Amino acid sequence: MKTICVLDQGTTSTRAIVYDLSGNVLVSVQKDFNQYYPKSGWVEHDPMEIYADAYSAIIEAYTKASIDISSCLGIGITNQRETLVAFSKKDGKPFYNAIVWQCRRTAERIEEIRKDSSLSKYIHKTTGLIPDSYFSASKMEWIIDNVSEAKEALKNGDLLFGTIDTYLTYRLTKGKIFKTDYTNASRTMLFDIEKLCWDPYLCKLFKVPISCLPEVCPSSSDYGEVELFNQKIKICALVGDQQSSLFGLNCFKKGEAKCTYGTGGFVLINTLDTKPVSSSGLITTLSAQTEKEKPSYALEGSVFIAGALVKWLKENMRFINDPADSEYFALKAKSSNGVYIVPAFTGLGAPYWDMYARGTVFGLTRSTTREEIIRASLESIAYQIQDLLEVLRKDTGLQIDGLKVDGGCSANNFLMQFQADISNIYVLKSPNKESTALGAFYLAGIQAGAFSLNDILSREKEYTSFSPKLGEIERQKLIKRWKKAVKMSLGWSKED
Repeated sequence: MKTICVLDQGTTSTRAIVYDLSGNVLVSVQKDFNQYYPKSGWVEHDPMEIYADAYSAIIEAYTKASIDISSCLGIGITNQRETLVAFSKKDGKPFYNAIVWQCRRTAERIEEIRKDSSLSKYIHKTTGLIPDSYFSASKMEWIIDNVSEAKEALKNGDLLFGTIDTYLTYRLTKGKIFKTDYTNASRTMLFDIEKLCWDPYLCKLFKVPISCLPEVCPSSSDYGEVELFNQKIKICALVGDQQSSLFGLNCFKKGEAKCTYGTGGFVLINTLDTKPVSSSGLITTLSAQTEKEKPSYALEGSVFIAGALVKWLKENMRFINDPADSEYFALKAKSSNGVYIVPAFTGLGAPYWDMYARGTVFGLTRSTTREEIIRASLESIAYQIQDLLEVLRKDTGLQIDGLKVDGGCSANNFLMQFQADISNIYVLKSPNKESTALGAFYLAGIQAGAFSLNDILSREKEYTSFSPKLGEIERQKLIKRWKKAVKMSLGWSKED
C-alpha cells in the first residue's frame, strides 16, 4: 500500500495525517503547541517547538499505524500563512519567536503607510493586498529594527525570512531547500502577483533584501527530501491553508466559493485567470496550482476570529466544557434576545480593516442569559462571513448561490443553518471537514504521479445542504443591527 503524508501546520496545532491513495485517512497525530502573548495585541509561537512537533508527528504517525515509511510517495505541507520566522542561513536557528498572523505590533507602522494613498494603491495593485499588520512584510521590518541578532545576521549575510512552510522545509531538508510557493508568497505584501516575483520597491520600503527571501514555485513542485527512518522522502507540495482548502473542496470553476471556519474565517471565490480588483477591502491572492497549470487567482475575505471565539467561550468565559456544547446551548435560547457580540479581539479584518477595533458586547439586559450570549457568539461568526459574501458579490459581479464549507465550526449545525439564513445562500457542508489537509494531499499526490486532477473530480462526495429559511424583512433587520454594533466597536482601542 502506497501513502501520502500531509503536515497541517495550523495556528494552534501541528498534525501529521497519513492517507492512502484513495484519500482515506489511515492515521492522524496532532500536537498542540504554546501561544505566547508578550504584550497586548502581540502573538508569538516558538519555531523550534513547531519544527520538533512536525518532525515527531510524522514519525509517530507511521509508527502508530505500523506503516513502513517507504510506502510514502511524498509529503505535502499546508500552513498558517502570514506567520513569519527569521532564521539563520547556517543552521536554521530562529533569531526570534515566530510573529503570528494575528499579531498587531506593527499597527502604527501600517497606519503610516495607509496615510500615503499613492503607496497604499501601489501595494494593492502590485500585491493584491490591503496594507495591514496581518501580512508578513512589516513583521520582517520589525525584526530587522528590533532584534539585534537578526540585525547582525543581516550584515553577515546569514539572515533568512520565511513563512512557516519555508522554515519547515529548510529545517526538514537540512538547509538544502529555501523555497516557498505562490500562495504563501502572495501573503507577504512583498510579492508581485502579476509578474510573479518579489517587488524591489516594496522590499526596499520594508528594508528586506531580496536575498533574504525564498525562491517562489508552484504549489506542486520539487521541494527537496527529508530523511525519515533512513529513508529519503520527497516533499512534493507547499500551500497556504486557505488556498489548500479551496483546492480540497474542488472549487475549480470560476465563481465557486468556499468558507473555512477555523481559528479565523476565510472566504475565497475562484476567479481563475481574472485578477480581480476589490473596491470593498477584499484582497486578491494567488490560488494553488500544479507545475503544469498557469497561475490563477482568487478573491478573499478574512475575519480574524471565528473558531477562536468558541475557544474563548470555553477557556476564558468557562461557559462551555467542550466546543460541541455551543450548539446545544445556542439551541436552548429561542433567540439571542438583542445581544450582539463583535469578536474584534485582534482588530477586524475584511471589509473593515480596523487594527484598533476591539471585542465588544451590545444589548445586555438584566435578563440576558448564558445561552443567549453563546448563541450571539455563534451568530457573530455568521454575520462576519455575511459581510464578506456581500462585498464578494459586489466586487466580482458573480452570483454566489452556494457556499462550500469546512473547518471545525462547520460541524455546528446551528451555525451552518444561521449562515444559510442570514446570507440567503445554500450552505454545502463537506463530508470531510478537513479539506485544508485534503488539498495538500491532492497537490502532493499529483506531483508524485499518484493520480490526476480528473481522478480527484471523480471522487467528490455528496455535501450536506442547509437551505435559507429566514424571511427577507427579518434578515435585513438583523443585519442592520449587526452593522450598527460593528460601527460602535471600530477604533475602540485607539488613543484619542
